[in-house]
Amino acid sequence: MGGYKAYQGNQVNTASPLGLVILSYDALYKALGRAAHAIEGGDLAAEADHTGRALEALIELSGSLNIELGGDVAYDLAGLYAYMMRRLSEGMCSCSTDAVVEVMQLVLTLREGWEGLSPDRQQQVQLHQNTSSRVAQAPQMAMAYAR
Repeated sequence: MGGYKAYQGNQVNTASPLGLVILSYDALYKALGRAAHAIEGGDLAAEADHTGRALEALIELSGSLNIELGGDVAYDLAGLYAYMMRRLSEGMCSCSTDAVVEVMQLVLTLREGWEGLSPDRQQQVQLHQNTSSRVAQAPQMAMAYAR
């Protein structure tokens, strides 16, 4: 494993649950950036690949929500993730980056919100902690999206 891949693996393996959510947003944003670049270059295969990775990240984020513990905030996030998935699906192969750019802006806003939580509040966050197995799988998922 190369130096950067080893660093990435260590970063994911040592992250808190909140850190994993932030890393997932980072991987999502990176996939979206690559999709936008592919669209601008007219590479439909690369666009599909990177948009697919972004959709997988959104599915994982959505599936990890704990509506019972997270209440209205988790429910609203689920709706926003569904909207983002719909926008990306609608925008595929349109030769336009509009949908990707819109979703990228939403991802940045969400990431900033999570990152801005106070340390005390970070301990209380359980929106993305559906089950212990889900959290245990998160490092592998984050690494897969970061490709």
